[in-house]
Amino acid sequence: MSWRKSTLGGLAVAGALLTWNGVAAADEPAAPGTVLSPQQTQVAALMAEHKGGTMRLVARSAGGTIDPHINYTLQYWQIYQSLYDGLVTFKHAGGADGFTVVPDLAEAIPAPQNDGKTYVFKLRQGIKFWDGRDVTVKDVVASFQRIFKVSSPTSGTFYAGIVGADACLKDPATCTLDGGVVGDEAAGTITINLTAPDPELFYKLSVPHAVIVPADTATSDLGTVPAVGTGAYMIESYDPNKQMKMVRNPHFKEWSADAQPDGYPDVVLYDFNLTDEAEVTAVQNGEADWMFDQPPTDRLAEIGTKYKDQVFINTLTAWWYAPMNVNIAPFNNEKARQAVSYAIDRKALVNLFGGPALAAPVCQVLPPGFPGHVDYCPFTKNPGTKWSAPDLEKAKALVKESGTAGQKVTVIVEDTAVSKSIGVYLQSVLKDIGYDASVKPISPNIQFTYIQNTNNNVQISVSQWYQDYPAASDFLNILFGCDSFHPGSDSSVNISGFCDKAIDAKMKQALALAVTDQAGADKLWTEIDKAVTDAAPAAALFTPKHVDFVSKRLGNFIFNAQYYWVVTQSWVK
Repeated sequence: MSWRKSTLGGLAVAGALLTWNGVAAADEPAAPGTVLSPQQTQVAALMAEHKGGTMRLVARSAGGTIDPHINYTLQYWQIYQSLYDGLVTFKHAGGADGFTVVPDLAEAIPAPQNDGKTYVFKLRQGIKFWDGRDVTVKDVVASFQRIFKVSSPTSGTFYAGIVGADACLKDPATCTLDGGVVGDEAAGTITINLTAPDPELFYKLSVPHAVIVPADTATSDLGTVPAVGTGAYMIESYDPNKQMKMVRNPHFKEWSADAQPDGYPDVVLYDFNLTDEAEVTAVQNGEADWMFDQPPTDRLAEIGTKYKDQVFINTLTAWWYAPMNVNIAPFNNEKARQAVSYAIDRKALVNLFGGPALAAPVCQVLPPGFPGHVDYCPFTKNPGTKWSAPDLEKAKALVKESGTAGQKVTVIVEDTAVSKSIGVYLQSVLKDIGYDASVKPISPNIQFTYIQNTNNNVQISVSQWYQDYPAASDFLNILFGCDSFHPGSDSSVNISGFCDKAIDAKMKQALALAVTDQAGADKLWTEIDKAVTDAAPAAALFTPKHVDFVSKRLGNFIFNAQYYWVVTQSWVK
């Protein structure tokens, strides 16, 4: 998924991470005769001491549409965790435990049937939406249909293996998923039938695009109107030019501490349209509790020395990259694309992002530590496993061979300090190797959708990708698979428009193999990673680390590997 980022550099932080107890929040008195575990007793005491208050978050801009079936930014996926639920979800826990899938609206994670092509979920009873209505089997079935009716960015990838998905992708408005998602209201069950076993199904059902909303929810992009959810909190108001206000869901009663724990603050305000400088100052002065964007470089020394106990840094499975449109000039020529990859000085980009403490050069699609990753770096001086230096002579030679020298190229970036600096750097690289280059910054609120739509004829852009879940396909198949390319749509996350039939077939082979042989599948993903990297539909830039700067009063900071800071598990009193 996308995440707006900027830079932080020169910061030496001894992040004193607070330890989360990792168990249920429970503020209500236990029923007479109930014996609480020591952990539950501890949580109850913390709730009694810290529950309440108003938490204030700040950001340079909003994250676009609030529709959970459409929005594809980590900025909002992070907050959706306390707003919405699916049949299953990622555990609200610290560290890598956050990658664990747990039952949510479903009573349990079902065993596979029909050779792994059928799963029967039993819906929990008694869970209500924000508006007081019960969650029903009908809501679940309609929510899966809605994924296709609104052309969710992952409808053609995550959910394309559901029986009936083909028809839904061809004609979203009439989607029924006939035979694919079948409800039995009397039994309280939902059966999902697949065309083939999918080893990543539960990951895909755990992300916000599969959350459950009422059956009568509009089947078009909701924009600024919140969909009704089931989480501990609800959105009371949303103005992308000003503020999102979240308050407690009056109908919420905790059913699983792992899936949807109660939260500490009564109100969460998310204010937009602040400058990076204003965000830093607000956190420093205790006027805000957390800033989404990264502090500007000139504030780093001050933050790193005076506020080091309020800063947390964590390594991410993510990459910054420059997608190149393989369907229009000059990057419809592979040599032109490879030339850009050869010419980029990754160390310079790392420094623009804040230095080696906050980022590392990267040469390939799969990030270090990810399944299928094997070090590979073809576009560098002395190609091998690690990037060493740019090779400008090689790059210039490739541009000459491609016959594209002198062509105009525009780099589309977010209108943030770090994105613009990277854009200006790429402009200089493009000029060095023979292009007539320029940079066009546009609002972060729309840049991610703008660069996806082929109607905008974007040649090259700067973007970021953060894992939806821990599987190689989430980078390679999602960003470069043929099913992710939708010409003329704002939901075409294959920004390069790359569709190599042979590579795509190997991706499908790897997905199928993973059902019975994950290790064998990962070896295939290693080959696919090399093949995509060689074709250069995007220039790999660097792997970032994540920095959270919080207020002095904020306690119980928990960093979850899947969605990062678990917002409502922190307290402000």
